[in-house]
Amino acid sequence: MRHDTRLSRMLHVLIHMDRYDGPATSEVIAHMLGTNPVVVRRTMAGLRDRGYVRSEKGHGGGWVLTRPLADITLRDIHVALGSPQLFSIGLSGDNPECVVEQAVNAALEEAMNEAENILLAKFGTVTLANLAEESLKRWGQHGACSPSSSVAEEPPI
Repeated sequence: MRHDTRLSRMLHVLIHMDRYDGPATSEVIAHMLGTNPVVVRRTMAGLRDRGYVRSEKGHGGGWVLTRPLADITLRDIHVALGSPQLFSIGLSGDNPECVVEQAVNAALEEAMNEAENILLAKFGTVTLANLAEESLKRWGQHGACSPSSSVAEEPPI
């Protein structure tokens, strides 16, 4: 099963955008993510609609942050991406009249709802500034992102 990596990928992009000098084009972001600029524009549109980025048209245009990283949480971006499903475990619906299936589904649903609430609460406490700070600590220890997959090749001065 393929995992939905949009949240981690957009967090990565937004932190790089904060360090990038000027607007980042959809083409530059697409190159960093190994995807198509159309996919970038479609994904960034949700972030734009929530007010986290804006797009500037024309020569020298591209995507820019509209808020400081300290004002954006993981939960904010999760919601802006359409609140993708957090767990790949699904409930069975093959035999809805079966009391065993009902009991199993009730237990799984309760546990998954509880886990999701805990995870979303944690997402709400972590800002992109927290992630950027942690990345700077790691920068010196492990080096930068690969230049072929990164908007910014060096940390800010």
